[in-house]
Amino acid sequence: MNNNLEILFQYFTDNKLKLVTAESCTAGMIASTLADIPGCGSWLDCAFVTYSADAKISCLGVKKETIDTFNLTSEEVAREMAEGALRVSRANVALSTTGLAGPSSGDSDIPVGTVCFAWSFDHEARKHTFSETRHFDGDRNGVREAATHYAIGRVWHYHNELAKLHSQ
Repeated sequence: MNNNLEILFQYFTDNKLKLVTAESCTAGMIASTLADIPGCGSWLDCAFVTYSADAKISCLGVKKETIDTFNLTSEEVAREMAEGALRVSRANVALSTTGLAGPSSGDSDIPVGTVCFAWSFDHEARKHTFSETRHFDGDRNGVREAATHYAIGRVWHYHNELAKLHSQ
């Protein structure tokens, strides 16, 4: 097992975090990577792969207006995906991805390799959501792998940002 994943396991356990993923362009790769950790069932609640707009709307409650206004590849959609995953699960942390892994961008002018992320935390009966957009180079699977590792690696960062907000 990767040392970073071992650290993540301990971090989730120590902080009583339970995770749900809401994935589009990574297509379950985040949940699959986390499932490589023995004992992950103690903190990995469930995972959604919502590739289509209809799935994002029906499974996670993403608003059609949000998709129409901002595009499927947007932080706004990623945020609604994460917040929706929190609503329909028993988790207190949600991680979402939506983007263009390639090989083409279809009719979009958004560059291939663009991925929007959101990390949402249910803390003291309030949701706190952070989001970012990043670009990754490589082929389709390279983009998906890079986005997966990036998303997992930023959980600590945003959980610590949340702690800072509450310590002020």
